[in-house]
Amino acid sequence: MAQPADQAARRGNAHEFGADEHARDHRTPVGAAALLGVLGVVYGDIGTSPLYALQSSVNIVGSVAHPAKPWEILGIESLIFWALMLVVTLKYVLLVMRADHDGEGGIIALMSLAQRVCKSPRFRWIFGLVGIGGACLFFGDGIITPAISVLSAVEGIEVSIPSAAHIIIPVAIVILIALFSVQALGTGTIGRAFGPIMLIWFLTIALLGISSIVHAPEVLWALWPFYALQFVYFHGWLAFIALGSVVLSVTGAEALYADMGHFGRSPIRYAWLFFVLPALTLNYLGQGALLLRHPEALANPFYHLAPHWAQIPLLILATMATVIASQAGISGGFSLCRQLIQLGYLPRMRITHTNAEEEAQIYLPVFNWLLGIGALLLVVSFRSSSALAAAYGIAVTGTFMCTAALAMVVFRRVFKWSAPVVGVVFGFFFLSDTTFFAANVLKIPDGGWVPLAIGVSATILMTTWQRGRNLIRARQQADSLPVASFLARLPQSRTLRVPGMAVFLTANPDQVPTCLLHNLKHNKVLHDHVLFVTVQNLDQPEAERGHRAMVQELAPNIHRVILRYGFMEIPNLPRALEELNAIGVEFDAIQASYFVSRELVVRSTLPKMSLWRMWLFLLLARNSIPSTEFFRIPPDRVVELGVRIAI
Repeated sequence: MAQPADQAARRGNAHEFGADEHARDHRTPVGAAALLGVLGVVYGDIGTSPLYALQSSVNIVGSVAHPAKPWEILGIESLIFWALMLVVTLKYVLLVMRADHDGEGGIIALMSLAQRVCKSPRFRWIFGLVGIGGACLFFGDGIITPAISVLSAVEGIEVSIPSAAHIIIPVAIVILIALFSVQALGTGTIGRAFGPIMLIWFLTIALLGISSIVHAPEVLWALWPFYALQFVYFHGWLAFIALGSVVLSVTGAEALYADMGHFGRSPIRYAWLFFVLPALTLNYLGQGALLLRHPEALANPFYHLAPHWAQIPLLILATMATVIASQAGISGGFSLCRQLIQLGYLPRMRITHTNAEEEAQIYLPVFNWLLGIGALLLVVSFRSSSALAAAYGIAVTGTFMCTAALAMVVFRRVFKWSAPVVGVVFGFFFLSDTTFFAANVLKIPDGGWVPLAIGVSATILMTTWQRGRNLIRARQQADSLPVASFLARLPQSRTLRVPGMAVFLTANPDQVPTCLLHNLKHNKVLHDHVLFVTVQNLDQPEAERGHRAMVQELAPNIHRVILRYGFMEIPNLPRALEELNAIGVEFDAIQASYFVSRELVVRSTLPKMSLWRMWLFLLLARNSIPSTEFFRIPPDRVVELGVRIAI
């Protein structure tokens, strides 16, 4: 239940009010609970990268039969360490995380912030395209992460029980099916266990790394950037290819920024700087030390770090950690999908709340199983984490590029950095991200086409949906009647007024809802109390406190209501309209009838969309859930009136 309104603002005869039930203090205190939550949700992806990142990188220059030279191993170790320092620590943790949009982070929040400070429609469109492109690549990442994470963990069977290697794929499939099946139950209960498990995981990989480093301490020279530069200088083109695998060590960096709204900036920063980064560094160095002593361990350097007696417990712990990493990616995909629905880039989907007290815990059945089917197909097709690694880098580095491009605008316009400083700092990051992306482009024939195809397909889908909805709104506006003209004619029309309250949903608050005109045409009556309700989607995470709704009396017992929702919120019309009673506008949720238009979209004689895009738009429209369900309106209170729209 929403809290009472804490303020009301009068503008003419309009009232703005509404408590922000989602408002929260983003200056989260840095306590043990917050740090554990960060470990369990934010760092699952990047925390499981040691399972495959170093192995994939060293395989570029060597193999079990032809081992890499010690200076080559040190060079790759140095590249991984400095990728963690520059991309994750400097770019995301210290810089990009400063650019929050009302406390929220992520590529969509950054896109909205860049659009807000830009007045040019053309550049706003460009920024929107960059943000959507990054979001679409993130969806590709969301499909690949569960597949490669679970598969790389289960491959430990080949090390601990070589005779059971044939069950790796079936076990991975079973785990993935179970993972996506339990999403409908919500993450509330299991979420409390995520933090302690990841705490044990990071402590374990750090101790494994230390136990190996003490036997080959010369691996610590890799912390000096000389070895990274030496590797690049002597290997040239081969070093460029290796960068495509080195970037696997920073997968999940975008999650630090995307989850900032859930945990706050400080817990994420402290957990990274003082715990996660040291643990990852120690483990990567430990794997390098092992390869210096035993080159044959390249078959699976992570699991060979552990003594034989500990390999099965490590396999179980790694599987749990990768499930957590996958869960974090899936939950992040749910949040991103909801944001895009709110901003009008995706059709409405069924959204289920899995926790009555936590608005952010949601489940999207259709989206969940799209991710699940995609992950299963990848496991069956690629069959190993090393092969799947080729498909991973493009999604990650593409999102990095989009973030760097938008950050240039935000730091120039919002933080007032000088153009030369922005050019030097973020120009460097954009160049490094582009280099990583270019290195992964070489993997397109080997699997890199997968996230690219997902990203391009999702971008086409989103832009098609947005274009179609814009055309429908333009047609509705051209065919509709202004509210002022309707109200001027109403007293002379002798329209019969009947008892009750009618709520008419309309996209344009200045135009008479089409469903009202159809109701007058067919039923020839108008209710005693009438509300024209418009839901506005804001380009910010949440509506400002006290400004959820604006109410204006247009005529006796006829009111215009505008409800505002940010892209991190899910509308609840009955709950919001009940708050009208606080300012004297009578509303009874039990007695109210909601009138909506059911749109029948057809192709006009002079179409403004190509045939294939029209087909795609109509397909999306047919599979979109009704607005009444999305706005959580009781189905037994809804009256639908059909309207034909040609675009």
